[in-house]
Amino acid sequence: MEGGTEPAPAPGAGDVILSIERLSLAFGGVQALAGVDLTVRRGSIAAIIGPNGAGKTSLLNCIAGFYRPQHGRIVFEGRDVTRVPAARRPALGLARTFQNIALFEGMTVLDNIKLGAHAHLETGVFGALAYGAGARAEEEALRDEVEREIIDFLEIEHLRNRSVGSLSYGLQKRVELARALAMRPRLLLLDEPIAGMNEEETEDMARFILDIQEERGVTVVLIEHDMGVVMDLCDRVTVLSFGERIADGTPAEVQADPDVVTAYLGTARVG
Repeated sequence: MEGGTEPAPAPGAGDVILSIERLSLAFGGVQALAGVDLTVRRGSIAAIIGPNGAGKTSLLNCIAGFYRPQHGRIVFEGRDVTRVPAARRPALGLARTFQNIALFEGMTVLDNIKLGAHAHLETGVFGALAYGAGARAEEEALRDEVEREIIDFLEIEHLRNRSVGSLSYGLQKRVELARALAMRPRLLLLDEPIAGMNEEETEDMARFILDIQEERGVTVVLIEHDMGVVMDLCDRVTVLSFGERIADGTPAEVQADPDVVTAYLGTARVG
């Protein structure tokens, strides 16, 4: 890296929450990822950036379990999760949001958020269907947790009984974030959390992401095209281009890297 900044020391094993090792993914003749390495420190906010088609969402989908790579491995909190099904990863502490909002528009804000906690419910299928005393108690505790810790945290208490379909785009993105937090993640994956928002919504979402890291102790990995937000929020930035990692470092290091300027940022550097 150029720019006069000393590279950060390599994290120790205890500092690493996520390690991606030589990950490769292909769809037919299209190489989406080609031997990508990535290390994420516990308690950090890390960004994955790159031009359209660089492989960013493919990488996030591999971490979340929606895609299974042909080569390489994904290690989360010291455990190899490369072959763990997507449905089991939330219970391990992984949660994500999507580039395109994936909510149930006919349901209320509260009910959408509560769905995120299902991975942690202990009541079995038959107990839930019968809605016995155990299921009722667990449901009440879940509602209390969601309302007390998540709805208030994201400042959407006045919307809890509103239909999601009646909300603005920016508020729907906030509800999706709330649902992900209801999964009680230790690692939160955000796919373009600010895309399509106006300036006020962008500032609010950036503040919430920072608070999630600082106040709730959640590690965040995000994909985002707003370079101002990336440079302000993130501790480390990884840059992909055509499925390969071309740079990795602090925001200052990435800003100064000529390969990044050429491949992603154009000829003008980020202000």
